[in-house]
Amino acid sequence: MKQAHLGLIVPPAAGAVPVDGPLLYGERIRFSARGLGLGEISTRGYTEVIDAVVGKARELAAEGVQAVSLMGTSLSFFRGAAFNRELQAELTRATGLPSSTMSDAIVNGLRSLGVKRVAVATAYIDEVNQLLRRYLADSGFEPLALQGLSISDVQAVAEVPTGVLVDLCTTVYRESPGAEGILISCGGLVTLDAVREIEAQLGVPVVSSSPAGFWDLVRCAGLDPRSPGHGRLFDPGRPDPAGKPADPGARTAPSALGARPQTP
Repeated sequence: MKQAHLGLIVPPAAGAVPVDGPLLYGERIRFSARGLGLGEISTRGYTEVIDAVVGKARELAAEGVQAVSLMGTSLSFFRGAAFNRELQAELTRATGLPSSTMSDAIVNGLRSLGVKRVAVATAYIDEVNQLLRRYLADSGFEPLALQGLSISDVQAVAEVPTGVLVDLCTTVYRESPGAEGILISCGGLVTLDAVREIEAQLGVPVVSSSPAGFWDLVRCAGLDPRSPGHGRLFDPGRPDPAGKPADPGARTAPSALGARPQTP
């Protein structure tokens, strides 16, 4: 069988394929990437690069990819849900290929897991957190507690330890009675280990930007997005390891890393 080939538009200038893709899909799928050169994780940074997205998609189409995704969450939601829809449609018009954005991915992931009331952990500064809250609400979700790590440095997000992410997710979940799941937003965070740990500890599904971005792109290309062992999104038939959703109010205190992780 011919190896599938999918295209990624990524925020860092280097244009490296995020680590989650090969970890999730191994030799099944080849990924190619083009970098935008995002200078900072802020509305100013997004504005400086957003107009280059379609051109990068055309480059990937010329390379022969079968589908393309903008692998930046805040980069696709910062101007709202309507803009994200327009951007996705323009990617398809410009390339003639199936397309997605990471903002599409988090919404589709939450919906696929039956999550409407969601606790939210992010890497973002406050201005971006507020834009995310609006995007989720406009997309039909009820964002509950929402906290970020206040990171604006594009390279720093990849250095956030798993323990910090687990503690942040535990905090927002405990502060969100009735939450049906957790969203980790920011495609630069490395989260596969954290997702497994959080789901095991709290008993609720977790959708995280980068893994969900790959999942949605693979689906978009008409391929099988399953990857057992990487969380409920990738293994929908897997039983709840905790038996039932946990009660946020019944959680014990987070670990010694602290309830409110600080920016690295």
